[in-house]
Amino acid sequence: MPGEVIDRPNPEPEPSHIADQVLSLNVKVEKKKLPEDVTTSLKDFRRAACYIAAAMIFLRDNTLLERILTFDDVKHRLLGHWGTCPGLILVYSHLNYLIRKHNMDMIYVVGPGHGAPGILASLWLEGSMGKFFPSFSRDKKGLHNLITKFSVTGGPPSHINAETPGAIHEGGELGYALAVSFGAIMDKPDLIVTCVIGDGEAETGPTATAWHGYKYIDPAESGAVIPIVHVNGFKISERTIYGCMDDKELTALFIGYGYQPRFVDDLQDIDADLANSLEWAISEIRRIQHAARSGKPIMKPQWPVIILRTPKGWSGPKKVGNQFIEGSFHSHQVPLPKAKSDEQQLHQLREWLSSYGPEELFNEDGTPLQHILDTIPSQDEKKMGQLKDTYDPYVGISVPDWMPLGIEKGTKASSMMASGKLLNEALQANPNSLRLFSPDELESNKLNAVFEHTGRNFQWDQYSNAQGGRVIEILSEHCCQGFMQGYTLTGRVAVFPSYESFLGIVHTMMVQYAKFGKLAHETSWRKPIGSMNYIETSTWTRQEHNGFSHQNPSFIGAVLNLKPDAARVYLPPDANCFLSTLAHCLRSKNYINLMVGSKQPNPVFLSPKDAETHCRAGASIWEFASTEQGLRPDVVLVGIGAELTFEVVKAAELLREIVPELRVRVVNVTDLMVLETEGRHPHALTNQAFDSLFTEDRPIHFNYHGYATELKGLLFARPGTARMSIEGYQEEGSTTTPFDMMLLNHVSRYHVMEYALRGGAQVNEKVRARLVPLEADLKHRIQKTRDYILENGKDPDETYEMNIV
Repeated sequence: MPGEVIDRPNPEPEPSHIADQVLSLNVKVEKKKLPEDVTTSLKDFRRAACYIAAAMIFLRDNTLLERILTFDDVKHRLLGHWGTCPGLILVYSHLNYLIRKHNMDMIYVVGPGHGAPGILASLWLEGSMGKFFPSFSRDKKGLHNLITKFSVTGGPPSHINAETPGAIHEGGELGYALAVSFGAIMDKPDLIVTCVIGDGEAETGPTATAWHGYKYIDPAESGAVIPIVHVNGFKISERTIYGCMDDKELTALFIGYGYQPRFVDDLQDIDADLANSLEWAISEIRRIQHAARSGKPIMKPQWPVIILRTPKGWSGPKKVGNQFIEGSFHSHQVPLPKAKSDEQQLHQLREWLSSYGPEELFNEDGTPLQHILDTIPSQDEKKMGQLKDTYDPYVGISVPDWMPLGIEKGTKASSMMASGKLLNEALQANPNSLRLFSPDELESNKLNAVFEHTGRNFQWDQYSNAQGGRVIEILSEHCCQGFMQGYTLTGRVAVFPSYESFLGIVHTMMVQYAKFGKLAHETSWRKPIGSMNYIETSTWTRQEHNGFSHQNPSFIGAVLNLKPDAARVYLPPDANCFLSTLAHCLRSKNYINLMVGSKQPNPVFLSPKDAETHCRAGASIWEFASTEQGLRPDVVLVGIGAELTFEVVKAAELLREIVPELRVRVVNVTDLMVLETEGRHPHALTNQAFDSLFTEDRPIHFNYHGYATELKGLLFARPGTARMSIEGYQEEGSTTTPFDMMLLNHVSRYHVMEYALRGGAQVNEKVRARLVPLEADLKHRIQKTRDYILENGKDPDETYEMNIV
């Protein structure tokens, strides 16, 4: 039964008759009165923070209402979101009290990220804004700057981002706060993350799945999340689903998810209601953790969740004209949108701001009264805006030497199987700072060597419960991304392997994170963190068995569009190159690393030592595959991607047989960013270095794993682009054979040979004289091969034979 303490090993789990509990709506916590001084401090903290938040949206001067408010005091552009701020401030005040009372480490993750005014106001009161931004000091001048600079050029934006002290979550796109929170507490047993999920955000798919996050949290090794669902009833202009659900329905929902829900909705004594509920949540967490850390984990514990019901826009204007504001969607953004031009709305703004009594909250020098600060943690390092885990958390990992795992040149090996062995060693070397997050594809992607010394961390499975597994597999790319973000932003390192075709599911999540990273890099106080490491495998080139739906390399383009100081895209051509690349990415900081590789056995072109040299350069001439080591070529053939490079090498081999007079240089690019325009990316080759690889004037053909337009964008400003041709994935595919996929997308060895002959004919008279019959021969080979595949349902036996010297 949920909540039962069991001894190891686990017996067969008993059925959980939670349906019976739904009928017993004992969801209220017995309320104990708070001491009067605590209540006063909490209320006045909220009054001050709500005043500041509202003033931030409206005022450009007269920030403490020291004279009558005029149109000139109102900002020219009214930007910001008021509706969620009072609820966020309410929670902030109580978390301060909880931290101070229990001396705990806590991060506040805010799903409604557009509630930045409420968070910034609270951060100013606790002194965190002043610490990281001296112009926002906790005095009259600092308060004036905060209020007047909010949502104007050069000031804090209207959404929570990396410039917000204490933030580990980009507040733009909704849906990811809860998953990020779960990632943050992994391997941090003393950390509590309180996550507010707006009832609008709760409608998103990523949030719905993230409720299962606790099923992957081992209380013996990790901290805990206190989810608070803020039900204020409205989105931008519509009722919310949760806002239309009664207590019984919400209780049934959350008990089903594995939680104990508690409702906080006593507006007459909200402080006692919320304070007691948070105390209950902490006690439940401690009970569950104590059991696990005593060796008697609770199977399927019911974790606390708080349902907070407050009016949207609480304490703001009640009505404007005939329109209700408080408690409706009209309070979502700017409740008084005409305050700059309408006398009545200006009067209401004056009344609204005055209702908080700023003259009772601030001293003459603008500092908050002491009793307001009494609820804030006295130690700076305990304040939510200054917790080191949020801005300087990196602990680093020990990356094993990959060379002993290297594969002999000339054999065949799976890049993923080799990488699994390196990850296995890395997980052993870093038992508390490295995790894998995978959408149930680790075995399929042939990374299962990691299971030699670890397992899956799935707490609701009696065989995985409390076993300390380092692999989290859940069929939700959104959860994997969110977990990885939270884990990485709090100082650790993670790897996210996925089928290539479905990594695009988290495209916008990755972009939101990259935006957070860009701004973090531009601050002076956020320190470097580990990179986001994606392994893209089960690629389209070997997804012929799963069909067209599994063929999609578009995530490459998503990473290419990022800022140059963040984007890194690697397409290692063999297992040794992949090992070198993976080791580098695990050590790197602040990047979005995308590694694209094959899980199927492919030729090993380079020895471990040569692979390291090649990967360090990012691209090189492959003398063994070229004519006379690539000297004085007629044409340059470039392979980018494992299977695509194999086709280039095979094409060069066949060309030596049928047209020996053609001089071919083979180049492999493993670091895609070296092709970027000189000066546009840190890895970009200089024009001189580019010409040394690709020549100054010879035709170049690129056989590229992704979409050709991506490569065209990188090469656009290079000199002599007219001599370049590119083939890549063309959205052609089916359930067929591996080589037929090459043929369908015009990246087969025969298509590479066609481009080589046409290019070579421009500078080599002997090739030009034979061009017509040679092209006819290639077309015949293509047709003959397709006929064989259609008749036999397999590729010709000799298709993948190759001798590598």
